Amino acid sequence: MEMYRVQSRLKFGSNQRDMQITCYPLLVATEINANSDGQRSKKTMDPDDIFGDSLNLEDTHLNEGYKEGYDTGFASGKDDGREVGLKTGFITGEELGFYRGCIDIWISMIRVEPTCFSTRVQKKIKEMDELVSKYPILDPENENVTDIMGLLRLKFRAICATLNLKLEYKGYPKASDLNEIQF
Repeated sequence: MEMYRVQSRLKFGSNQRDMQITCYPLLVATEINANSDGQRSKKTMDPDDIFGDSLNLEDTHLNEGYKEGYDTGFASGKDDGREVGLKTGFITGEELGFYRGCIDIWISMIRVEPTCFSTRVQKKIKEMDELVSKYPILDPENENVTDIMGLLRLKFRAICATLNLKLEYKGYPKASDLNEIQF
């Protein structure tokens, strides 16, 4: 049987060592790996590279740790995103429902007594009704969402001021409550 001598210089941080190893020939070794799909693949190992896996151990652990951390973070982020989305969607739906209720009452009052509001107020109520109707409920990534909500709030305050009403939607913080908010 033929014998091989391998001389190698290993460096770990600031330490450096020379090593001499005597090896005997091996049959061609194969390594069986499982892919991410669950399928197996054979990888022929180079008999001259006997330290390959040992030298790359740190990189292997780093890559495995990164993948595990990424998968865990992805699942956690997905759960957190769902929770925030539900909360934000509920708050938006609650505010839109409040405005829809006010609009429906005002429109009912106009049907019963057409002269109860001035034409200017009736026009603002109609504009507000159109804004609520065109609010993209099923497309939250629409860029117009914040603009429409801002216009709804503005028109609502204008109608309430014109009618001398003290109606407020209590679901979002008012300027007077900003001193009470703590983080």
